[in-house]
Amino acid sequence: MAEISINVKLGDRTYPLTVAREEEERIRKAAKAVNENIKNLKDSFGVSDSKDLLAMTSLEFASKYMEEVENTSKDDDLTEKILKFEEKLGEILAE
Repeated sequence: MAEISINVKLGDRTYPLTVAREEEERIRKAAKAVNENIKNLKDSFGVSDSKDLLAMTSLEFASKYMEEVENTSKDDDLTEKILKFEEKLGEILAE
């Protein structure tokens, strides 16, 4: 796994990072999403403090992440129930 050095801008700061080459695109897309969210918050609420904007963006992203985790858990539960149903149906049909 080859690593590369990149610079990523978040808000009004630039951060040097060392990342795996295959992660670079994802990291840059994530930084772009963060910066777009910061801009939207700034435009919508007139907030200009970069720490506040980064904190609010972090909270929004963490909330979305938790929602995805909950949905994945629900999907896993549903898949398990469907598999059990298929198994029972197979047993009934085999009788």
